[in-house]
Amino acid sequence: MTYSKNPLVGIIMGSSSDSRIMKGAAEILDEFKVKHEDQIISAHRTPARLAEYAQHAEKMGFDIIIAGAGGAAHLPGMIASHTVIPVIGVPILVYNDKHHKKTDTEKFSAFGGLDSLLSITEMPSGSPVVAVGVNKAGNAGIYAMKILANKFPELKKKLKQHKSNQHESVVKESEMMKKQGLSSFAKKKFK
Repeated sequence: MTYSKNPLVGIIMGSSSDSRIMKGAAEILDEFKVKHEDQIISAHRTPARLAEYAQHAEKMGFDIIIAGAGGAAHLPGMIASHTVIPVIGVPILVYNDKHHKKTDTEKFSAFGGLDSLLSITEMPSGSPVVAVGVNKAGNAGIYAMKILANKFPELKKKLKQHKSNQHESVVKESEMMKKQGLSSFAKKKFK
């Protein structure tokens, strides 16, 4: 069952490089068959387009916007300032992988995603944005599902089943660990 002919969720990100993280939100929404529209909108490079997108999202009737951004991470807050649609911010750890000769430790931003997290969570009073953990776009997708479940009872049932499946998975792994012992279990799991 698809919950609408039109997208219910807008997924936006500041750069194409953010897509490797933001796909996590899309995968969750796809799993639950919730339509979404995905776009690249930069708060800094395309500010007029950002304002236009907010109007577009309202006109389309989106219930939620998931906005991912790295570095200064202004996209979630700026889109929230242009609309009354709830915004879920995904702070993204910026990767500097455009130069192939850098070592692994030089590929990450100096602040390890903390800059993005603080930029999204420390919004001024009266301009809230909900935030998930750094690079946790999948959690943004789940949170969006919880909001939509208030509108679609069938979705609420699917979310309850999802939680039950998670519970069973943990119990199953715990039993395996108990039988195999911690050392053997870890060796097999993390080959």
